[in-house]
Amino acid sequence: MGEVRLVDRDYRIIREIERWRIVLGRQIAELVGFTGLRACDQRLRKLIQAGYLERKKVLYGVPSIYSNTHKAKLLGSLPMRSEKIRVEQIPHDIAVLDTAIYFHKVKSIPFGEMITEKQLHSIDGFGVRKHRPDFIITRNGKSFCVEVELSLKAKARLEAIIQDNFMQYDYQIWVVPDKACRIYQILKDNQSQYTNIRILEIQEVKND
Repeated sequence: MGEVRLVDRDYRIIREIERWRIVLGRQIAELVGFTGLRACDQRLRKLIQAGYLERKKVLYGVPSIYSNTHKAKLLGSLPMRSEKIRVEQIPHDIAVLDTAIYFHKVKSIPFGEMITEKQLHSIDGFGVRKHRPDFIITRNGKSFCVEVELSLKAKARLEAIIQDNFMQYDYQIWVVPDKACRIYQILKDNQSQYTNIRILEIQEVKND
């Protein structure tokens, strides 16, 4: 393994990979502020060679996914459990981080002000696992939860989440496939009762 002198940005890469479920190279470039993809790829390659990161091709048509090694977790005092990649969830998890990047670039929200679903479950601790938004933002005394919903849940389940978000957050922002989908219609039908609902189409937040 090649040796590499770690700098602050390397530690940030490790921390961000740990916070999100699925992280692609182009997303890391945005998360830690690389000026270009080439510089990001070169640094990621060095971190792989030094044994801090792993890069895996998991799903055809999807770029390689990055994860922290045991060595990186020790370095950052991170949980040692290995993350299981759920193949059926990969498109959703990529869309979640693209949505976070959208809010960072378009709304100037620092990534540090976003608390991810993984972090929320970690705060909850062990016990009955409850639904958590994909990430939440607290800004100017207002709380926002973000839900990326690309496949339809049972209507009763979806409406239970809407109601729960209404009680807990000032705004709930939903990212859906498009205005023609059933999810969009259910959300629109509930907007008169739950007035904090905001809806975005996935095309608006994509970061290709």
